[in-house]
Amino acid sequence: MSDDSKQPISLMEGFWSQAVEEGGPRLLGSRCTSCGEVYFPPKPKGWCVHCQQYTLETVPLGARGRLAAATVVRQAPAGGFYHGPVPYAYGMVDLPEGVRLISQIASDNLDDIKVGGPVELVIRPLYTDQEGREVTTFMFQSKA
Repeated sequence: MSDDSKQPISLMEGFWSQAVEEGGPRLLGSRCTSCGEVYFPPKPKGWCVHCQQYTLETVPLGARGRLAAATVVRQAPAGGFYHGPVPYAYGMVDLPEGVRLISQIASDNLDDIKVGGPVELVIRPLYTDQEGREVTTFMFQSKA
């Protein structure tokens, strides 16, 4: 019998898929079948803010994008909500579907992250919770 309490858990359910047929992890978004608007994260009620129709469907988003802006955080944020390592980088990523999102940016050297450079979606551990479970999240790996 396996101990499911030690299985990795997702920081946010429903934000990504690990589907092998899609070539690895993919973020999940919503796309309006009426006007074509794309959203991330997926909108749970199916209503398009752009055209006011209930015509959203869940779609996989591109696993690669461009880094539009980035910064390195060298001190943990106040408030106790962040449990990951410091320093870390985060930034805005432009996906091919026209979505711009904010994400942590993974890199072997945080000082070498290049704005305008290519990035690729990865699923990584962020921290270990009080029960000893690894909490995973999506981030984009800098391809400098």
